[in-house]
Amino acid sequence: MPTEWKLFADLAERAGDKHVTVDASAGDTVGDALEQLVADRSELEERVLDDGDLRSQINVLRNGTNVLVEEEGLETELKEGDELALFPPVSGG
Repeated sequence: MPTEWKLFADLAERAGDKHVTVDASAGDTVGDALEQLVADRSELEERVLDDGDLRSQINVLRNGTNVLVEEEGLETELKEGDELALFPPVSGG
């Protein structure tokens, strides 16, 4: 089952697109889908991961919910039809 990532700001630039589809199935985890996303995108991987761990300022959403705060983090299991999003830190005023 294809799962789509929506990427925002400089993350989209580093990935080369705002929408990236990976082959993640129901039962896979958000972490599995993230690994597939960065696998062939070294610039994105450097921005999102630090020694293989998600950088603290990166937000990961599944169907609009921050998996790091409201779910099981990168161990959150995917369900059919899930949409994933990756956000860099947001600032401004």
